[in-house]
Amino acid sequence: MNTILPAPDALELVQLLPSPDEITAVVRSRAMGSCCPCCQQVATRIHSRYQRRLLDLPWHGVRMRLELHVRRFFCETAACRRQIFTERLPAVVAPYARRTVRLDAWFTVVGLALGGEAGARLLRTLGVLSSPDAVLVHIRSTPCPSLPLSHVIGVDDWSYRRGRSFGTIIVDLERHRVIDLLPDRETTTLKEWLSAHPEIQIVSRDRAQGYAEAIRQGAPGALQIADRFHLLQSLTEGLETFFVTHKAQLKTAVSTPQLALIDAIPW
Repeated sequence: MNTILPAPDALELVQLLPSPDEITAVVRSRAMGSCCPCCQQVATRIHSRYQRRLLDLPWHGVRMRLELHVRRFFCETAACRRQIFTERLPAVVAPYARRTVRLDAWFTVVGLALGGEAGARLLRTLGVLSSPDAVLVHIRSTPCPSLPLSHVIGVDDWSYRRGRSFGTIIVDLERHRVIDLLPDRETTTLKEWLSAHPEIQIVSRDRAQGYAEAIRQGAPGALQIADRFHLLQSLTEGLETFFVTHKAQLKTAVSTPQLALIDAIPW
């Protein structure tokens, strides 16, 4: 954290109010006006003021709050459907939020890394009041990042209840990132997913016939290849079968000269 304020260019510090448990920073906007969220026209005529109390990043382990003085403006565009609006400070806080943007970033990183219980314990250690439910709610409300189109994917099953419940995992093999998790291993489910992604050109899969059929139906133009694990597994099984089948010849050839050994094995 570089400054005590989340956005020093947008906010003006009016007063610091320390207490034994926390620090409260009284702040207000530096801007003379604000853009209407509907018509995007700048308004300067103030209707009223009110206060928002926000949690912010802790300051050296001490809990930090912002007392943000916010203004309401008259929209000066006659045709706009919003006559009165509240000024927006996107660099500081989202509309109706109780935490600053940079504290939300902490919740996202900690929650995705540790989950609810452990994440809440770490946040409390750092000086942020939170509960496991609050961390989980934030994670569930976090939108998934938009990923670029992938042309090469890997398909395999995964278990979310070991030995009982299985789904299908789809991985972007070009960027080594998980694209999607499907709730089951049914052919129809994967087929529908592939049909919705016509950009797929190559699919790496295991030897399951259900996946092979789903790819043939959902992405008929895609090239199917065996993934590295199952390719090596097939090679291992093939070698084991070969050596077991020709065990007698191999034992006989142990004391045989090298050329005779080569002739003894039916390649």
